Amino acid sequence: MSFVLTPLAGGALIGASAGLLLLANGRIAGISGIAGRLLGRWDGDAAWRIAFLVGLLLGPVLYRGVAGQWPAVRIDAPWPMLILGGLLVGYGTRLGSGCTSGHGVCGLARLSPRSLAAVATFMAFAMATVFLVRHGGLSR
Repeated sequence: MSFVLTPLAGGALIGASAGLLLLANGRIAGISGIAGRLLGRWDGDAAWRIAFLVGLLLGPVLYRGVAGQWPAVRIDAPWPMLILGGLLVGYGTRLGSGCTSGHGVCGLARLSPRSLAAVATFMAFAMATVFLVRHGGLSR
């Protein structure tokens, strides 16, 4: 039963936090933009950005407190593939002017045509990448 409730609760918390940030600050919960602004120039709004990112990092700690164990994480990819993937995702978020949380969670909820195009694009590339890695000889 927990295999259904845990993702459901996680999704509900993501939606609630995105909605709360939009209502309270008028800001979109796009993680790449929130973190990116901390790395660049600070516009005097660093406090809420830091609080939001700390909240993300505290998520597994909260999970452990509720579930009594750390969330299970299994990564089968070698480090070079993880680093390459991270760099490509970072490049894609800059190219697409947003990330999965900004476009996928917030943009689609706002019925943004730009976000729909971005989500369709990154989902298509994600599916193609998984196919190539699993069936195209790109795995270990």
